Amino acid sequence: MKHSTARQEVIEQRHVEIRLADGCRLAARIWRPRNTIPVPAIVEYLPYRKGDHTLPRDAVRAPWIAAHGYAYVRVDIRGSGESEGIMTDEYTHRELQDGCEVIAWLAEQVWCDGNVGMVGISWGGFNGLQIAALQPPALKAVVSIASTDDRYADDVHYMGGTMVIDQISWASHMFAINTLPPDPELVGDRWRDMWLDRLRGSGLWLKNWLEHQRRDDFWKHGSVCEDITQIKVPVYAVSGWADGYTRTVFRLMETLQGPRKGLVGPWAHKYPHIGVPGPAIDWLQEELRWWDQWLKGIDTGIMSEPPLRLYMQDHARPASYYAHRDGRWIEEPAWPSPNVDRVFYAPGADASLVEGVASHQAGRLALHSPLSTGIAGGKWCSYARPGDQPVDQRRDDAGSLVFQTAPLTSDLEILGDARLDLTFSVDQPVAQLAARLVDIAPDGAATRVSYGLLNLTHRHGHETPEALVPGETCRASLAFKHIAQRLRRGHRLRLSLSTSYFPVAWPSPQPVTLTLDTGATLLELPVRHAGDDRPSAYPDTPQGAPPLAVETLRSPHSDWVVHESLASGETRVVVTNDSGAQRIIDNGVISDATTVESYSFNATDWRSCRGHVVSELAFGREGWGITSHTETEVTASATHFRIRAHLRACESDEVAHEERWDLEIPRDLA
Repeated sequence: MKHSTARQEVIEQRHVEIRLADGCRLAARIWRPRNTIPVPAIVEYLPYRKGDHTLPRDAVRAPWIAAHGYAYVRVDIRGSGESEGIMTDEYTHRELQDGCEVIAWLAEQVWCDGNVGMVGISWGGFNGLQIAALQPPALKAVVSIASTDDRYADDVHYMGGTMVIDQISWASHMFAINTLPPDPELVGDRWRDMWLDRLRGSGLWLKNWLEHQRRDDFWKHGSVCEDITQIKVPVYAVSGWADGYTRTVFRLMETLQGPRKGLVGPWAHKYPHIGVPGPAIDWLQEELRWWDQWLKGIDTGIMSEPPLRLYMQDHARPASYYAHRDGRWIEEPAWPSPNVDRVFYAPGADASLVEGVASHQAGRLALHSPLSTGIAGGKWCSYARPGDQPVDQRRDDAGSLVFQTAPLTSDLEILGDARLDLTFSVDQPVAQLAARLVDIAPDGAATRVSYGLLNLTHRHGHETPEALVPGETCRASLAFKHIAQRLRRGHRLRLSLSTSYFPVAWPSPQPVTLTLDTGATLLELPVRHAGDDRPSAYPDTPQGAPPLAVETLRSPHSDWVVHESLASGETRVVVTNDSGAQRIIDNGVISDATTVESYSFNATDWRSCRGHVVSELAFGREGWGITSHTETEVTASATHFRIRAHLRACESDEVAHEERWDLEIPRDLA
């Protein structure tokens, strides 16, 4: 592979302050070549604390890229880490304007040649696209991993107009991380005032998000799909099949007007060089080729290769965690791809699923799913933790309408986004539908391949939901998440439909009976019929700098347990994410974090659903430290969501700030 010069000696500046026009100082950590020749800068702009939280990851990426002739810059967003100010939500106008100022500052440094790139996963992938749309002159290219161009359609908040439970989980995570202080060794005596400002001013973000249950201006802000033509710079879009943000890669490949590349592997929400499920790839080499092409003007050949590379997954037994997924790399010349045909399958009243537009057996089938349908669904976004991927679907399918093919006479490869066009009626004004594609092995094991959710009041669009009229015949289209999956000869493809999917999505206000007209319902399946395959498109040994030296004080632990009481009818899903305790050797920072999420319901009470998240964090050094406790509870009546929250932050054993929230937000046809 052609790329930039051999490795250079790197210097690291642990704390650099960037003064903005309004006087606020943002904190940066910079790795750059020791020599005095100006080089391009690559910035990652996050709220996740450059000095501790992301440092183990950054220590592998940043020095390696810097050694190849770049300045790698990690900047804490205003109000996070060692940056001054207060952060009141994600992707605010202030955040994006600050980002443009950071880019201009970088371009003016004597060690920078004036060319800047943006890189990031998740939050940093989001604001990379958003800032690119603002067109700061020095920004020349973007790498956006696990992000979205549409904050309402494909983020942690809503899916198909349903509130995904990951919104509660994510809001609770940010509620907790916003309680952490700057490092006194880096900012000096002002650390405590900065900390107290955050504790008093960050607010309860879940309130912001629940107040906007439809696709309004709140979500349009930061959604670059509103005018994708504003992005002029080259974009490399990346995601994984187990990640929540897969759809974005395909939309960007279809809509961006400038140079672009797309990559989707088998991974969860992780960088590809540490991707799980494997195979991980030598992503840093690939990323370096991108930067060399667009920041240094070196023809690395990367733009002569197929624009879209995807990992075609093979069958896997259902499991809540995969270390590796069997499959192969494929390449597509464009998206939509000429190698994919849209093939129709008709569900029949006899539970058949038959290729062709004429139903095998027309009829009307009633569906009334129990609240327990969804227990096997995993998380909207997997982080490759045991329990967070979907397990055997037979339990969920017991509460669903299911249609399935005869045993396949040849392998079937699905590539893209399936779609279900359905005709139905319901008995309630608010209802939802979950649809799943399931790979049925000859022994009956059921592996979820893809799924989609739709709040049926959003059948005509997410901006203007309309209540359903009980008994009235309606039409709707439900989009599935994109996937590349091979179903083996002898297996069956199953379509499963349910009227609830908790705890993946919050249920409708009342139990729903949906009546499906099978004669006017079709499944549209993207079937790949040809194309280019590669035994391995990437080296299988990821490169990087040596890992950060860390002393483990308490080992991490995660778990996902379902408790069921046959006596009371209560079901409780408990998700434990204990990150353990560790001390970073080079700065002495000690951190400790444990979060326990609980999602429960009573099978006989549709309004009994409850989400409850508790986080305990600690940060400090020998002889000094702070602790925080955050707690969030969400319940709902037929008309309102209710949020109760509690924050307590202490320095040593003394309470520095404590606050409680108890509020109700009307349900907006949700």
